[in-house]
Amino acid sequence: MEKKLKVTFRGNETLEFDEGTTIKEISNSFRHYFNYDILAAKIDNDIVDLSDTLKKKCNIDFFDRSSSLGNSIYARSARFILILAIRDVLGETAKLKTQHSQDHGVYCTIEGVSINKDTINEIYLGMKKIVRENYLFTKLSVSRLDAIKYFKKLNQMDKVNVLKYISNTYINLYRINDIYDYFYGKMAYSTSQINDFKLTYIGDNGFVMSLPDIVNPECTLDYTHHEKVFNKFLDYTNWGKVLGIENAADLNKTVSKAKIGELINLAEAYYDSQLAKIADDIYNSDKKIKLVLMAGPSSSGKTTTSKKLDIYLRSKGFVTHPIGLDDYFVDIDKRVLDENGKPDFESVRALDIELFNKNLTQLLEGKKVNLPTFNFVLGKREYNDHYLKLGEKDIIIVEGLHALNDELTMSISKDQKYKIYISPLTQLNIDDHNHIHTSDIRKLRRIVRDSKTRGYGARETLRMWPSIKAGERNNIFRFQDDVDTVVNSALIYEVGVLKTYVEPLLFNVDEDDPEYPEALRLINFLRNFLPIPSDDVPANSVLREFIGGSCFKS
Repeated sequence: MEKKLKVTFRGNETLEFDEGTTIKEISNSFRHYFNYDILAAKIDNDIVDLSDTLKKKCNIDFFDRSSSLGNSIYARSARFILILAIRDVLGETAKLKTQHSQDHGVYCTIEGVSINKDTINEIYLGMKKIVRENYLFTKLSVSRLDAIKYFKKLNQMDKVNVLKYISNTYINLYRINDIYDYFYGKMAYSTSQINDFKLTYIGDNGFVMSLPDIVNPECTLDYTHHEKVFNKFLDYTNWGKVLGIENAADLNKTVSKAKIGELINLAEAYYDSQLAKIADDIYNSDKKIKLVLMAGPSSSGKTTTSKKLDIYLRSKGFVTHPIGLDDYFVDIDKRVLDENGKPDFESVRALDIELFNKNLTQLLEGKKVNLPTFNFVLGKREYNDHYLKLGEKDIIIVEGLHALNDELTMSISKDQKYKIYISPLTQLNIDDHNHIHTSDIRKLRRIVRDSKTRGYGARETLRMWPSIKAGERNNIFRFQDDVDTVVNSALIYEVGVLKTYVEPLLFNVDEDDPEYPEALRLINFLRNFLPIPSDDVPANSVLREFIGGSCFKS
């Protein structure tokens, strides 16, 4: 007689199922709560595949592609379908290489064969065929050493090399049809669940696979090419190729050969060269640039970058004046309220735009202006005789959340403004089929900084992250194309350094905490990298903004 086990969904609805029932069968009883196919489950805070079976009385929840975790599973599964379709259409010599996030998807290239727009359409149709075939994603636990032998036989040396640097005795491979691959997270139940995607050919043997995201889970949006950001990614990717560092294993090899000091110096020089070029551009510009505006998503390194740029501009003979947007906050009793009835610090309306434009106009007219200072204790602006008057070679530097929003500087001529978008656009991948999300680098940076400067644990930062990303979508990303230049603040070596700081913080997240699955995902991600000591990281590095020891004072 089968043993009955109680399953409680979201702490409310309890049903009984036979021991050994698949999680997929159980999920069918709760499908009406979801708008899209259920892709994975959480059993007592442990993320499991739908192919797993019920073993105990438990609390359960599920994820579809509208959730962050479900969307990651959807993207990972779509990538596996893409790999199979490329093999079916182009043969064994064609090798997919995922490069980096781009718009609502991932930029990929194909090596070994030449492709064009028609080829990409054939691959798309091949993917659709695989979806219709409804193959199961089958998980297999295998010896890591056996997996290395398998991938070596296929000449997939990127997999071989990365597996050399992890200590697991066993790893999970996934299979669809007759292809096996190694991914770093759960997969969908079957290919039929991954039914919405687009492929866009963009030249140079490259294309973008676009997918639904958590903001628009209902469908895949048309691809929008963000040329300046894309080109900055491409520059950094090509630079990494010159150094011979494209994947995690390449970085690990450098560490194991005790050559990390040289790589750190090269990475810092690359970063500094971007700021030197900006200073040259402003110096040689035909425009009368008086206002430098910089913005980027959380943990991009805006503070260090603005201070280093200040030095490069002064080396050209400019006199620089940083102005903080926080000093233009509207008094708290006059602040617009958010949807929860609390003062909204994220909206551009939290700033006194009229006063900011008035002061900028006065300064550019050569007038002497008494600038405000915001008293955060009292929640209002004060005037403390902070006077400023601009000379011929004077430049104002503004860094902040809304710096790229033209509404903030609507009274200033475009010819007088120089806009900079900054983000850590990492070119490093785990292996050829698994890229690193830029948002993961920023998340690791933020966890470390929050711990050092605010006393937060990793749990608190992870809990805030969805609202942080929402603010970025509303206030930053939509302005990334309307800029003069993009600064890439990623450092090719930084994941290894961040690992030494962030790993203990992630291990401190309790197993019963809602943020534990995300903490565990990041821990598993970091296992692909050898630790790098911070001794050789210079005091003026953008990384010091997060790990501490910066020579720049906040």
